[in-house]
Amino acid sequence: MIDPTRFDAGAHLLVVAANPLARAGLTALLEEHGYAVIAQVDGANLQRDIDRVQPEALVVDAGWDSGLICERLSRIESDLPVLATAAGDDFQSLSALLQILRVFPHFALLLRQSDPDVIVAALDALAAGLTVIAPQLSALLGAPDHSLDAETNNPLTAREQDVLRHLARGLTNRAIALELDITQHTVKFHVNAIMGKLEAQSRTEAVVRATQLGLIAL
Repeated sequence: MIDPTRFDAGAHLLVVAANPLARAGLTALLEEHGYAVIAQVDGANLQRDIDRVQPEALVVDAGWDSGLICERLSRIESDLPVLATAAGDDFQSLSALLQILRVFPHFALLLRQSDPDVIVAALDALAAGLTVIAPQLSALLGAPDHSLDAETNNPLTAREQDVLRHLARGLTNRAIALELDITQHTVKFHVNAIMGKLEAQSRTEAVVRATQLGLIAL
C-alpha cells in the first residue's frame, strides 16, 4: 500500500504564504532544487486549494506572526506532510504553530532564515517519512519533562488510548478516523491531547514515550 504521507524527491508541492514575496522566494528555491511547485496560494481557502491541485506536500511560510496560518492549518482535513518556516523570536507563536503541526503524521519546523540546503534537507527527510525540528527551535521550546509515573497514573482517556494504539500501527489521521468511525478533526483533537499529556513533540515520540511508560505494548 502506498503511504500517502510520503513523497518522492521531485514531488509536486503547494506553497502557502500570506506574503506574495515569501511565496515567490520559496517557489524559486524549491524549483531550483528539482521540486515542482504545483501552485502558490495565500491559504485563505487552503482546503479548497488542496482538493483542487492535489499536492504531495505543503510548504508553508508562517510569516512573522503565525496565528493566521495556524488557524488555516487547523481547519484542513489532510494527512499531507507539512514543512513550515517561522520567525524564531516569538515563543508563543512558535508553540502554537508546533501544536498545530504535530497532529500531522510528518512535519518539519524551521527558521525563516534557514539556509536553502537546510530546507531541501528537511524536505528530503519528510520524503523519507521523518519529522524535523530545527535545533534552535527545539532548544527554544524546551525539553520535555519525563516525570510522569505510568504505574500510578495513566493520563489518557479510553478514546485517547484507542487513538494511541492506532498511532502505534502507523496509521494516518484519515485511516484512524475510518477505523474508529469519527471525523479527522476529532482524530486531530485526540492526537493533540495525547502529545500534550505525554509531552511529546511528534506522533513518533508520543508512541515511544507511551511504550516507555507502559501505556501500550509494541
